[in-house]
Amino acid sequence: MKWLYLLAGIALYVKALAMPNPAPDLSDISIAEIVVRDSGVPNAVSGIIFRNRLYDTIYEVVVFTIAIMGANFLLANEKPIGKIEQFTDQPSIVLARLGATISALVGIELAIRGHLSPGGGFAAGVAGGTAIGLVAITSSSESMQAIYQRWKAATWEKISVLLFIVLSVVTLAGGELPHGELGALVSGGATPLLNILVAIKVALGSWAVVLIFIRYRGLL
Repeated sequence: MKWLYLLAGIALYVKALAMPNPAPDLSDISIAEIVVRDSGVPNAVSGIIFRNRLYDTIYEVVVFTIAIMGANFLLANEKPIGKIEQFTDQPSIVLARLGATISALVGIELAIRGHLSPGGGFAAGVAGGTAIGLVAITSSSESMQAIYQRWKAATWEKISVLLFIVLSVVTLAGGELPHGELGALVSGGATPLLNILVAIKVALGSWAVVLIFIRYRGLL
């Protein structure tokens, strides 16, 4: 049986060398222009992520969700650290808070305008998570946990995932929102909404992971 598999592999390799697939003539076609026309957004990358390969994007969001749940599950039985070392000098606190403010503003910009310019939901979520991390290293873990629970961040994270999956399924089934005028803020059909939902999911998920690791691993 092994010899049969070996011969089949050799035959497939010889076929690939002897009869390569002919390359299509795309000299007169711009793939980026086609993506922009079909998606209705100037940022062709967002058009590909939230339209041409939306199946992959759905599973990327699901994998990120599972990773957050896994971190919470694996550390749930460990004993929290009694004393958490944090930045206490005033210059570091001011710089961290300033960086957090800038990062949060950049995240909002990337989420809202990610379909018009470089950026998008994942980049916006990372910027938001960075802002939360910078605040966390200069604040007490109890206050960060209290804010997390007060604003029901875990619930909003789950809602954003569900809304993203539902909107993605509707899009994959052929449902289309009006594209609007190309280049306008309200344009591109469902792409801006998907961008914002991904940004919320990644930012809030990062917040949860930061709180978990600070509680059980500390900062240093």
